[in-house]
Amino acid sequence: MPAFFDKPIHILGAGGIGTALAWSLTRGGYPVILVDANPLKVTKGQKNGVTVDGFEILRIPIITFEDWTVPPESFILLCTKTYDNAAILARLPTSAFVVPIQNGFDPELEQRDHGCEGIASFVSECQRDCPVTRITRSGSLHIGSRRSLTDDERINLASLAAALGSARLFTVECVEDIRPYKATKLMYNAAISPLAAMAGVDNGELLSDQLAKALFFALLLENYAILRHARIPLARIGPFHPDTVSLILRTPGLPALMAMFFRPSLRGTYCSMAPDFLINHGRTEIDAYTGHLIRLAGDFPCPLNRAILSLVEKVVGDGLIPQRKYLRYLADNLPQGVLH
Repeated sequence: MPAFFDKPIHILGAGGIGTALAWSLTRGGYPVILVDANPLKVTKGQKNGVTVDGFEILRIPIITFEDWTVPPESFILLCTKTYDNAAILARLPTSAFVVPIQNGFDPELEQRDHGCEGIASFVSECQRDCPVTRITRSGSLHIGSRRSLTDDERINLASLAAALGSARLFTVECVEDIRPYKATKLMYNAAISPLAAMAGVDNGELLSDQLAKALFFALLLENYAILRHARIPLARIGPFHPDTVSLILRTPGLPALMAMFFRPSLRGTYCSMAPDFLINHGRTEIDAYTGHLIRLAGDFPCPLNRAILSLVEKVVGDGLIPQRKYLRYLADNLPQGVLH
C-alpha cells in the first residue's frame, strides 16, 4: 500500500458514486472517511454500515459535513452535486489533493486548478437516507489529469487508480487527459438528465417514447455540435465515439434501429437530476449541464438547450411536479426545423 494511504481518504458525498467508491476502497484495505450533509444518512451508516446491493456490509467511518474537520494535507474525493461545491471549497486548504468525480462543469471549481479528475460511466443509485447503493448500469471510472502534473501528483493519481480498482466493482481506466472524457459525458448527461427528470420518466423511455426519443436525439446532436464548435476534444465512452454517434443520428432509419438495441441498457437506470425537482428546494445541476453548454455556444445556435434551460428553471422554480406534458410543451414551442 502506498505510504500516502496511511492517512484516510476523505470522500465527500455519500451518494451513488461516493458510496460505491468508499465501499470499494474499504474492501481493498484502504482507510476511508465518508462525509455527507444528510444527518439521517450518516446516523444509519454509523448504525448499519455501508454497502453496495448484492455485496457485504462494511463498517466505514461516516460523519456529517458539519462535524468534518479538514486535515491540512488530505486526499479528498469530491463526489457531491456541483451546487454543493461552494461550501466545500471554502473550507479546503490549498494543500489538499482534491479529485472531483462529478458530472457537469462548475466555474468556481474550474478556477481551483486541481490536477486530476474522474468521470464515471457506471450508474449507481443510492438510497436517499441510507448509504446503501446499487449499480444500475455497469461501466468504468475514467481518472486522469486536467493539466500538467507534478511528479507527486502523478504518483498520487496512479496510486488512487490502483486503489479504486482493487475491489473490481467497476473498471478503472487511467487516462492521460480526462477532459475529453468529461466533455463526452456532458454531451450525454445534458441530453438524458433534463428530459428524463423534467418529464418524470425512466431513462429507458427516452429510447421508447416517440416524442421523448425525438427530443433526445435532437439534443444529442445539438450538444455534439456545440462541443465541436467550441473545438473541445471528445473521447469514446461506451461502444461508440461521439463522432460515430453523430453519424448514426444523421443516417435515416439507423437511429430507430440503434434505439431498439440500446433501450435495455437505459431501462431502470438512475437519473441523478430527478430527485432535485422534488426534494432539494429548487437546486438542480441544470446550470452545470445545459448552462455550461450554452456558455460554450456563445453566438452558435442552440435553441433546444436554451428552451430546456428556461423550462427546467420554471418547473423547478414554481415547484411543479415533473410530467410528460412538459416534453410536448417543449416540442410545440421550438423553432421550426429543430425536430426532424
